[in-house]
Amino acid sequence: MIVFVSGGARSGKSHVAEQCVMQAANGKPCFYVATASVYDDEMAERVARHKVERSTSSAVSSWVTLEAPLAIDQAVSQVPDGHAALLDCLTLWGSQVMFHEEDDESEPLSTTEGFSLLVRCLQDARARNITLVVVSNDLNEAPLPNGSETLRYVEFLQMLHRWLAAEADSVIEVVAGQPIEWKAVANS
Repeated sequence: MIVFVSGGARSGKSHVAEQCVMQAANGKPCFYVATASVYDDEMAERVARHKVERSTSSAVSSWVTLEAPLAIDQAVSQVPDGHAALLDCLTLWGSQVMFHEEDDESEPLSTTEGFSLLVRCLQDARARNITLVVVSNDLNEAPLPNGSETLRYVEFLQMLHRWLAAEADSVIEVVAGQPIEWKAVANS
């Protein structure tokens, strides 16, 4: 099953997504595909806070973190068949696809290559009965700067969102910590 969770910055989407993963895991270890690169003190604090929140959850025996600033397909391939994983977050991953630092060890990706990675992740998850919950920020909540690179990034991210929403079994928007389900899993 594929679940897409979106919302504004600091809306509570990660918490909602973690709850979805823990429920789907049914007591098995949960996998956290972390796309963040820690680039400043605020990001380091956020990552540490999220790890503490996950480690104190009694709903699952453990969270296994897979670091994947770019290679999300490789990270998802490490999730065992039938388990649940959280990919957090598409917003950071998309920015790393587009604005990858040249001095980093991995090669930069084009937006077409980035889109292909996301497609492979979903295909792999479906083929191996993995519940994959993907989190992303809705950047259309505030006015955007007029810079051409920023607009290209927003266009790329919104293209990913539209495709992911169409492909997902469930689409949830989080507003002020409250999940609003726009597309629900069909009951058979």
